[in-house]
Amino acid sequence: MNHIIEVEDLRKSYGSVVAVADISFYVEAGGLFAFLGPNGAGKTTTINVICTFLKPDAGRVSVNGYLLGRDDNAIRKSIGVVFQDNLLDNLLTVEENLRCRGALYGLSGKALTEAVKRAMAEVEITDLAKRPYGKLSGGQRRRCDIARALVNTPEILFLDEPTTGLDPQTRKLVWEIIRKLQREAGVTVFLTTHYMEEAADADYVIVIDNGKIAAKGRPTDLRERYAKDKLSLVYSNPEAVLAGLSALNIPHTKLAGRIIIPIKNTLDALPLIERFRPNISGFEVMLGTMDDAFIGITGKELRQ
Repeated sequence: MNHIIEVEDLRKSYGSVVAVADISFYVEAGGLFAFLGPNGAGKTTTINVICTFLKPDAGRVSVNGYLLGRDDNAIRKSIGVVFQDNLLDNLLTVEENLRCRGALYGLSGKALTEAVKRAMAEVEITDLAKRPYGKLSGGQRRRCDIARALVNTPEILFLDEPTTGLDPQTRKLVWEIIRKLQREAGVTVFLTTHYMEEAADADYVIVIDNGKIAAKGRPTDLRERYAKDKLSLVYSNPEAVLAGLSALNIPHTKLAGRIIIPIKNTLDALPLIERFRPNISGFEVMLGTMDDAFIGITGKELRQ
């Protein structure tokens, strides 16, 4: 596939503090790319460089075929950015906000009107056009924020924690819109998120920590490498089960009427279930999650 973003040996420091230390990666066109890292890892600095908000100290960045530092205006026209914080004017209507943003891209007249109509239709907010932005619900504002990022018809959409603070139903709606943009418009999505289940749906994931790439791969690969499955036994005779596990030197934890045993894969649960069958009343095999993988990679939770 075409590499719509290419980053080579990117480096950025703030005084003596190295925020990004010579990292390299690429993003394939049309995919959902998740860029994860704990606070202070260098994630935001990397994104700000790619989006032309910061100048790098060293390295080469190409966005949609345009070279950072030479074609910055062309890069800005190729991307849309949805920030975590709301940036639209609370006193202006939705349509007025989008027209103001479109004008910043040089749109005017009929072209501006059509761009605003298209952006509102894509995120299903046409019926909100005349309402003040400040009077909208959180989910409605977030859809307007995405529309703002779509006014210039970007080929790459950067989403900085787009669903933080939204209720589950609204989060689902926002993701339906994002997936629709990918499917119908071929938009490439560059995502940062604190919800690991969102990252689990990505085509590719990179985890950055201490300014360096700590891990990368498909979500299934990262779970397999860094997260452990767990066998949960509901015991009828805890003493017998605990004694048996200790005799076999198998790590385990007793928790709320269950015994939790880490296993390499789900098939490893079968001999344990059979061995302790007389002393258990039930069991559950729990697959490793992206949260587990993230902690396995960085040693810390994403929400640190």
